[in-house]
Amino acid sequence: MTDIEFSNKIPVNLLSIRKNLRYTQIQVAEMADIHSNYYAKVERGNSVPSLKTLIKIAKVLNVSVTDIVGY
Repeated sequence: MTDIEFSNKIPVNLLSIRKNLRYTQIQVAEMADIHSNYYAKVERGNSVPSLKTLIKIAKVLNVSVTDIVGY
């Protein structure tokens, strides 16, 4: 798997998980204590989050980091 394929899984998985939980991007960002514009960029695939940020988001969504990155 290439780096591009890897980084493309994050936004797809985040969107799916968030929609299933019926959260808005703003709600996830606020609960994860990150800026909503940054979270939107991550979910669009315009930014790749750090591991620290992935952990925060995973806790908010009640999933593992591997669920987000696709491994």
